[in-house]
Amino acid sequence: MTHHVVFMGVSGSGKSTVAREVQRLTGWDFAEGDDFHPRANVEKMSAGHPLTDQDRFPWLGSLARWIREHDEAGESSLMSCSALRRTYRDVLRSGADDVAFVHLVGDKGVLLERMGERDHFMPPELLESQLATLEPLHDDEAGLELDVALPPAELAERVVEELGLR
Repeated sequence: MTHHVVFMGVSGSGKSTVAREVQRLTGWDFAEGDDFHPRANVEKMSAGHPLTDQDRFPWLGSLARWIREHDEAGESSLMSCSALRRTYRDVLRSGADDVAFVHLVGDKGVLLERMGERDHFMPPELLESQLATLEPLHDDEAGLELDVALPPAELAERVVEELGLR
């Protein structure tokens, strides 16, 4: 049986870092969701403008196709993607039957500090728009929520254990 895990949350929450730790433990393929953004999306965010749903849905569709390709090949996968709204997660879930989400949450000050310390197209000024857009996982959505105050290696161990990925 294949499993597909999407690490979700606002910018600076450590989605890619924790996903790569889980990749180290499982050996599964990992996709950095940001790498799938078309140039226009990256330019828009770099200029300090939040994406619209019209900008996001083609991008999310390409991520769902990546999940589907792995599922059809019988391969489990890991992905980082903000997946801020349930409707966005619904698109990702269309890629396979078994898609779980790991929602990484943290203190706004910690998130801003992390965003300021890295070289990324998402400016810290857009954190507020992401927080306003964020819809936490609903009770009927497979996954878990973890606090980014914990070290990435510990978060990865919890993901593997709590989602039964061994």
